[in-house]
Formats: sequence, structure tokens, C-alpha cells
Amino acid sequence: MLHGILCELRYLLKHKWDLCMVTLAPAFMIVLFASMFAQGKPSHLPIAIIDQDQSELSQNIIHHAGLNHSLKISTISNSQDEVEQLLNQNKIWGYISIPEGAEQRLVQAKDAEISIAYNQSYFSVGNSISSAMLISTLQALADFTGHSYLQNQIPYLDAPTPNIKISPLYNPGLSYEFYLEPYMIPAILHLLLCCCVAFSVGQELKFNTTTQWLAQPNVLLALFAKNMTYVLIFSFWTWLWMFWLIEFRGWFVAGQLWMILLGQFLLYSAYAFISSSVVLATRDLAKSFGFIAVYGGSSLSFAGVTLPLNNAPLFTQFWSNIIPYTPYAKLQTEQWVIGSPVSISLLPFAVLAFYCLFYMSTAYLFLKKNIKGVQA
Repeated sequence: MLHGILCELRYLLKHKWDLCMVTLAPAFMIVLFASMFAQGKPSHLPIAIIDQDQSELSQNIIHHAGLNHSLKISTISNSQDEVEQLLNQNKIWGYISIPEGAEQRLVQAKDAEISIAYNQSYFSVGNSISSAMLISTLQALADFTGHSYLQNQIPYLDAPTPNIKISPLYNPGLSYEFYLEPYMIPAILHLLLCCCVAFSVGQELKFNTTTQWLAQPNVLLALFAKNMTYVLIFSFWTWLWMFWLIEFRGWFVAGQLWMILLGQFLLYSAYAFISSSVVLATRDLAKSFGFIAVYGGSSLSFAGVTLPLNNAPLFTQFWSNIIPYTPYAKLQTEQWVIGSPVSISLLPFAVLAFYCLFYMSTAYLFLKKNIKGVQA
């Protein structure tokens, strides 16, 4: 096996473009996404306020919106058309509209008719800015009602008020870095791994060198060594990225680190053997890369971490359950973020192991078939 790994490493050193795929490409992806999500979540997103009331209430709303670090008031206007034009030009992400007579209607226990509009075509930004504008507006209404109006209208009354505490669990800062980056890096690296393995095996078929594997003591071991070369390389890049995220960015592992590392090894192994199986079955790199793009490229979308699968169509749920990335995403979430007991993660761990054994078996069968075809 060591001989097979060394042979593959010599191949990589000889072919510079292949070497770039396992060195520069992973490094570039890690640096790119680490820089993209380093800020945590978007802040100081520009909004506008339509102040047609010109009252103490509207000033209170402006004040509280300005205090919210997620928002930046870029325009205060009394023209609805002007603000909507800015929204259409993507110069602002949303606005708070305070119509004329809002304060008077509020103190009369009527609907103040204050409205909030935001650009939801940018999903993440839309969610962030809508929450920030809603919270700021509600805080301003409560502050105005309690301090500016009722305090001057009724005598002092020492009565407790109900409080509701809302606590986001496991990611209290709502950081995109901790929400997306732990899923995106393995998703991108396993796709690069698939391409590297597919091309490497395809080169063996192109030059009819698969028969040379018969000279080795075990054909399965030769196949295993070729795949393990790339699995170990991409595992190293993933572990290097995790070291950055944990030690430098402070996103500690709540559960068992060893289980995450083993899960990543099984994930990469499963996709490596999938690539080998497809190339050996089709003997066509173009078709193989097409399959890899569909099967591996859809991993993040169908794993249930970015888009919910609760009410998804039957085919979507079926596809989610036949890709190895889905059980890995569950295992990583349970061990890195939640800190679940090891027993909880044994099921996704076992599913990953099954994928490895199944696709290693199929790759071995297709390899034997190809060798027999060449010999014949």
C-alpha cells in the first residue's frame, strides 16, 4: 500500500496541473471562504426611513434603528417614491415607513400603520435586515409608550411586567462563519477530491496501465492505495482549516473531535471510491465528470443544512438519503455544534462506513472487469 501511495505521489509531482489541484486549489478555496465569512454576519446594512409623521415617535424609531449595529440609516425622506427607487437600485436593502398621524393613532390605541419592507431576493441579507428593523421598531414603540407617553399620563405604579427571554442555541451570535463555513469547505473539497480521483483513474484507463496493478500482491490494495493518496491529502487540508477555525477563530468543538475527523475520512473515502466506480464503469471521463457534478455538486443543497427537507418532494428526500454528505453533515452538527453523546452519532457514522464499503466493492468489481477485458 505504501508503494502505491508513493507511486501516486510521484505521478503528482511529475504532472504539475494535477499537483495544483491537490495543493493550490484547496488552499485558495480555504482562504477565499475564510476571508468571506470572517466578519461573522453582515452589519451596517443601508436602509431608509420614510418619516411622514415628523413626531417624537418617528424620532424614537430613527434613534433605535441607528443604534442597531446591523443597520445603517442612509436616507431619511418623506417621499415613498424616492425610497422605493433606491430599493430598486439596490442602494438600500429595506425601509421603515412611518405614515402621517402614526403617533396620534398609537396613543389612541389604534393601529399606527407603521410598515417595514425589505429585499427578500437576497435571502440571508433579507432575513438579517428584516429582524433588525423589526426589533428596532418594537423597541422604539415600547420606549415611546413607556417613557414618553404613559409616564406623563398615569401616576407611578410599581407593577411587574412580563419578560420573555429568547435564546438562540449553539450559535447565539448568528454568525455566518460558524453556520456556513463548516459545511461549505468539506462540500467543496470533496468535489475537488472526486475530480482528482476520477482523472487519475481515467489516466490509468487511457494508457492501459490498470493491468500493471496485477503485478502487485493485491489488486484491491492497489486501488485502495490510489484512492487513499487523495483522501489523505484532502483530509490534511480539512484538518488544517479546522485548526484555523478552532484555534484562531475560537469555534470550539462541543463534542468529540476524533469522531469528526473519522467522519471526514470516511466522507472523503466514500466519494473517492464513488469516483473510481463511475470512471471504471463508464470508461469515459466526460460522462464521469458530469455524474460527479450532479452527485457531488448537489451535496450541500440536499443535505438539509441550508435548505429544509421536512416537506420536500419524495425525490428530494430520496436524493438526500443516497449521498454520503448527508450523514456526515448530521454527524458534524451533532459533534461540533451541539455536543451530542457519541451514541447519537453512531448511526450517521455507520451509514458513512457502509457507503465506503459499498463503493469500494463496486470499484473493485469494475476494476476486475476492466482488467479482464484488457487481457482478453
